[in-house]
Amino acid sequence: MAETFAPDGLPTDKAARYAELAAEIASVLEGEPNRTARMATIASMLASAFDQFFWTGFYVVDPEKADELVVGPYQGTLGCLRIAFGRGVCGAAAATRQVQIVPDVDAFPGHIACDSRSKSEIVLPVFDQAGALIAVLDVDSTSVASFDEVDAEGLGRILAESFAAS
Repeated sequence: MAETFAPDGLPTDKAARYAELAAEIASVLEGEPNRTARMATIASMLASAFDQFFWTGFYVVDPEKADELVVGPYQGTLGCLRIAFGRGVCGAAAATRQVQIVPDVDAFPGHIACDSRSKSEIVLPVFDQAGALIAVLDVDSTSVASFDEVDAEGLGRILAESFAAS
């Protein structure tokens, strides 16, 4: 089956799935104030949403070390326990507060191989309602070039709706 594209060039099937998923997640999270519960639910729902998602989870800003991430709720194989800001893809997203789309992790300088099966990755910063960085969302795939701007937009929407009010 050929993939169809919207007038803006984005694949309609994946974009539509993200819109559907955002509504599902919002419905499940409605009324839940606890961030850990919200993160665990999002990681779980994302893990089963797309076949190419190999690892989905959060690295949370450590309240004791403001320049370090500590593993939070996730789905997948063993994750790294701690990541310094600026180190690896997650650390780059935390340090720059920018989405990181990495088509080939082996080509990313300083990539941290928590699981050698990971071949591509997308990491998004997570902000609270005051705009403070609270975590990063990390999604890995065992295939090269699994992530693009559609993923960044869809995941970003889910994060904004899930944490901007918390």
